[in-house]
Amino acid sequence: MSRRITRRESLVISAGMAAGGLIPLRADNLSSASEPPGTLGTATSLHEIEAIAKAQGHQSLFEWLNGGGGDENTVRWNREAFGRIRLRPRVLVDVSKIDTRIELLGREFPFPILLAPTGGHRLFHPQGELATVQGAGAASAVAVMSSASTFPIEEIAKNAKSPIWLQLFVKPDRASTKDLVQRAEASGCQALCVTVDDPITAVRDWVRRDEAALPRFDRPNGPGSSSAKFEPPGTRYSPLVPDKVTWDGIDWLRSFARIPVLLKGILNPDDADQAARAGVAGLIVSNHGGRQLDTVPATIDALSRVVEIVAGRLPVLVDGGIRRGTDVLKALALGASAVLIGRPYLYGLMLGGSDGVTRVVNLLRAEFENAMALAGRPSIKSIDRSVLWES
Repeated sequence: MSRRITRRESLVISAGMAAGGLIPLRADNLSSASEPPGTLGTATSLHEIEAIAKAQGHQSLFEWLNGGGGDENTVRWNREAFGRIRLRPRVLVDVSKIDTRIELLGREFPFPILLAPTGGHRLFHPQGELATVQGAGAASAVAVMSSASTFPIEEIAKNAKSPIWLQLFVKPDRASTKDLVQRAEASGCQALCVTVDDPITAVRDWVRRDEAALPRFDRPNGPGSSSAKFEPPGTRYSPLVPDKVTWDGIDWLRSFARIPVLLKGILNPDDADQAARAGVAGLIVSNHGGRQLDTVPATIDALSRVVEIVAGRLPVLVDGGIRRGTDVLKALALGASAVLIGRPYLYGLMLGGSDGVTRVVNLLRAEFENAMALAGRPSIKSIDRSVLWES
């Protein structure tokens, strides 16, 4: 049996978050001057869930979740780019039955929406990643777990009711990386997603002030669960020391991994072509949610170029800025096999634990089916570039 968070642990975590300013302290029986806009149960969109989370959360936690790299241009572009893409619906098509099933890595999944890897879930809920995978399971969604999780991969896997994958870094300490891979395989993880756009974290102006306000949790998956950290120079300059992450590391990983290896963080078509030639199982077009190199393009803008050069040799997934069912439709029309969401399910986790994660997935899934019906596309196979209004 997996260990459950005790009531005492929950109170200790909550007290620590309150002490650190993460939970606003209010007098008993006094209502807030500005009531939150609705509740998780009444929210009708991912945007509304985000607004509720912002109203109920603390500034440091919300900034940590939403912050990006540099001036946060890419964070903004990820959302804006979807709004520029117009749809070209067909009418008088039989859409009385909508089929969202996909085949990915040799397995069938009920719909093309996965949970992207995000670290530190106990910041958002006492049950952390355990609640995340329970919520994903209730919604029949694949969850990609971060190696920077706050519970060990073995315990997360025991709580999972739907497939899980593991995100990891190929660290200079190859022994710890191999150990984590073998632990993941033994736990039943079905794929590995290697983050390749993070030899060192980006310039993030908010990190230091938010770290001071947030509680710290252990990283039970080992010392290789995060990338090298960028530190602004002090009174004296010191050279940066990024991790060494190269194609040799991917070849090494594939030499012993017994489950498919995908690369997450691909934007450049040349890298996509090399990845296909290297024999990886799939790609995730991602700019790290805009948290790494600022002013790289929105992922939906990079997607079609990657898909074109890959030319069907391997599946291409995409994340970044997806908030509506129409966004999922547009991504698949541009060649994505599936999409991943990150921040949205963390808002749900903040508000309702596993139920909040389920709520977010179900809302987006329902919106996607609605978009398919209104666009005249009754199945995944019927979604192609002809659903887009090309200028």
